[in-house]
Amino acid sequence: MKNKLSVLLVSSLLAFGFNSAHADPPMQPFYSEVMKMSPEGKLGQVIKQEEISTSLKGAQAWRIAYISSDVSGRKTISTGLVVAPKGPAPAGGRPVMSWGHGTTGSAQNCGPSQVIDPATPLNEYFLIGGNSWMDYGIPALEEFINQGYVVVATDYQGLGGGGRHQYSVAVSNGMDTLNAARAASSMQETGANKKTIIYGWSQGGGAAIALAAMPEYIKQSGTASDNLEILGFVALAPQDISIFAPANKLDQASADKYFQDLQKMFLGNIFDFTHATMTYWGTQASTPSLKLSDLMTDEGVKVANEIYLNKCMHSASDTFNFNYGSNYASLLKQKPENTLAWVKAMVKGGVPVVKPVAPVQIYFGAKDTTVPPIMHKLYQEQACKLGGNVGRMQLPGEQSHFTTPASSKPFYLSWIKDRVAGMPLANACPQN
Repeated sequence: MKNKLSVLLVSSLLAFGFNSAHADPPMQPFYSEVMKMSPEGKLGQVIKQEEISTSLKGAQAWRIAYISSDVSGRKTISTGLVVAPKGPAPAGGRPVMSWGHGTTGSAQNCGPSQVIDPATPLNEYFLIGGNSWMDYGIPALEEFINQGYVVVATDYQGLGGGGRHQYSVAVSNGMDTLNAARAASSMQETGANKKTIIYGWSQGGGAAIALAAMPEYIKQSGTASDNLEILGFVALAPQDISIFAPANKLDQASADKYFQDLQKMFLGNIFDFTHATMTYWGTQASTPSLKLSDLMTDEGVKVANEIYLNKCMHSASDTFNFNYGSNYASLLKQKPENTLAWVKAMVKGGVPVVKPVAPVQIYFGAKDTTVPPIMHKLYQEQACKLGGNVGRMQLPGEQSHFTTPASSKPFYLSWIKDRVAGMPLANACPQN
């Protein structure tokens, strides 16, 4: 009876919901106005800002929209949040911490800066004390403000600034974190200087390590704030699906195997299925020549588009669960097509195989089943062989993906403080 009811529900959705014109979810005026703007200007240029109130003592905050770009070189608009200490900046200015958030979803209203009082410490959906339908806030925000730092948190493109969100396209997401730092540094109100740390979790951790391997993008001139001094990268359980791609020349057989292995790893439950299919959806957004129908059935394409254009991560997963239960995999083609082109796009948008431009420190929990630790273990091995300085620390206790930000805070606060102070750092790569 339950399966018959699910079929009826889905049939109704297909008959009525998907044949109507798509409309973006309701947006606050700041974002609806930004979505009408064209992505014209310098990288990091603030094209709209709005001062907002914050419950954080001694802090001032703004919502911003700024110019960024994506893996294909197209200009985009990203929105985000800037928080700075009140009062005159010290001589030499304030360092900038640029935060890349974890998965919130793919619809325009999934940007963390859009919630009430967004300038607050990290508030996680899954944890006791979470009070929202998605994660929002910024880890260690209070500590950074008290230490005299400027903090900027991108929403990423497509989460409030128009355009399709390129979920899990680490290069595009990494560009957004850098251009957010450029934006914060260009704002006279912040008193920011050029010293910059990039830190992120999950999707944002992948953005951090991708940016670490993009020296030419970092060095380019003509931006809103040239010559940022990147001091280091902190990656909390960083995601990088491209690390599993064949190291040698790609061919059809290796591309097919890559997809088979990905599906075995990420289709074990409906939560992982949502991450995986949203990754397909985001990759297609970055590479419009791809077709989602290569990987999903006709019904799957319609359902995915309707859900991912309108819902954030956890409600998207709940929707799949309600309508499909244990049959969610029926939305995927049994034999994916055009896999070689898909893998090439995933590699292009993944973490580049380049020596990191500054030290990288990774923190993770041994009980992380959302981002398998093998991902960043392979990344560390690869980056260290290229001459990078990449540390990787398993957090004490039985930490999951969702307890990683809080449990890692004492460690990364110390690491960041030393980088800002210019303290020497030994090479943290494993010694053979």
